[in-house]
Amino acid sequence: MTDQPFMHDSKQRPIGVFDSGVGGISVLQHIHALLPNEQLLYVADSKYAPYGNKTPAEIQARCIEIADFLVNHHVKAIVVGCNTATAAAIDMMRERYALPIIGMEPAVKSAATASRNGIVGVLATTGTLKSAQFAGLLESYGRNVKIITQACVGLVECVERGELQADTTMQLIQQYCQPLLDEGADTIVLGCTHYPFVRALIEQVVGEEVSLIDTGAAVARQLQKRLAMLNLLVNDNKVGCVSFWTNSKADNARQVIESLWRRPAVINLL
Repeated sequence: MTDQPFMHDSKQRPIGVFDSGVGGISVLQHIHALLPNEQLLYVADSKYAPYGNKTPAEIQARCIEIADFLVNHHVKAIVVGCNTATAAAIDMMRERYALPIIGMEPAVKSAATASRNGIVGVLATTGTLKSAQFAGLLESYGRNVKIITQACVGLVECVERGELQADTTMQLIQQYCQPLLDEGADTIVLGCTHYPFVRALIEQVVGEEVSLIDTGAAVARQLQKRLAMLNLLVNDNKVGCVSFWTNSKADNARQVIESLWRRPAVINLL
């Protein structure tokens, strides 16, 4: 479905962002930094996190429910702040909704260009690594480099619990990064939006000589470009309101969101 004409007040509408939990807040930070005057509405689908171990049909059902929620809140664009959800559902979403929908993808192209020795590691969820979209990325950009993939089972859950410095989190990172280092990777893609929140631990494990690639900034730039093309960027100079919605059952859900956002937040329960 192509983008439809918007009403005259569409510039003032918020931008919706969602993920299978709190990981997409890493993308939200890049969007807010680049487009500080835009209103942002973030949905953390933490009750169903992680998406990486769910079937495509299950992920698509979650994406439709959340997108319907965002559309009912009159968003002017949706950012799917999740690699797994992008791979499973973005084509279907673009057919279903008449508004700009921006997705994620692991930065295989950027990593292949950045690598000095031609060996690239990818840390991602099982769902992302098994997707046809990821296979297409490897086919398009992985021909001249060696790409080693590593599914990081359990790491999303550590971030969801706010365990960014915990010993168990560090143990998982060591377990998942070591095979990439053993193969000689000099560049590693953070192929899940949760992983930038444990970047400091990953850097401790892989060392200064290994480059880490995060796609959040590129997604924010793509969103800005798309909104500018449609004349949907807000004209106001005041800082836009950022609000959060979560269906997490965890007692510390608000604390985790505020710690990742790094400032007080308006948090609503779904």
